[in-house]
Amino acid sequence: MNKTLAALALAGLFAVPVVSHADDTGGYFINGSVGQSDLRSNTYNKAHDVGYQLNGGYRWAVAPSVLLGVEGGYSYLGSFGTRNPSIPFTGPAPLDATLHGWTLGGDAHVNLTSNWYVSGRAGLFRWNGRNTAPSATPVTFNGHGNDWYAGAGFGYDFSNNTSVGLNYDYYDAKKNGTDLSTGLWSVSAEYRF
Repeated sequence: MNKTLAALALAGLFAVPVVSHADDTGGYFINGSVGQSDLRSNTYNKAHDVGYQLNGGYRWAVAPSVLLGVEGGYSYLGSFGTRNPSIPFTGPAPLDATLHGWTLGGDAHVNLTSNWYVSGRAGLFRWNGRNTAPSATPVTFNGHGNDWYAGAGFGYDFSNNTSVGLNYDYYDAKKNGTDLSTGLWSVSAEYRF
């Protein structure tokens, strides 16, 4: 599955420049977002923390109101543990989990009107994570993996260069029976060059 996603993402990266030669009015962009991350594991009872992501990339205009592009960035999805007030400590060992990593993928920005837009993104997620499982003798997973991320959002363009938006992104992170998959609801700001 991971090899298939990697092949599709790589093919998409090479296909976008070929498609975009029709109209080259896109450009570079940087964006950042911050919001609430939700660890999806039942062990943590869907614990919450603050997460953020920083991205940069390039988009090409493929139609008058449609931009497709490539992006790369970093996502910090939270630290979930007994020090987090949303998780009551009731087990024989403290719960502790973190997730962060690098992203590489494609994105789309579609203008619905001159100011309102919808967006989407998907790609590869190279993650690092840690999880201490609750048991009489705690079992700690500390590792990394290659999985996927995907997200969608909508927002408002204040000008040709700046916008703000609301987004939901999902980061898949599973390995050796450990599931650190996390969702992120966030507010974003973007600057386009």
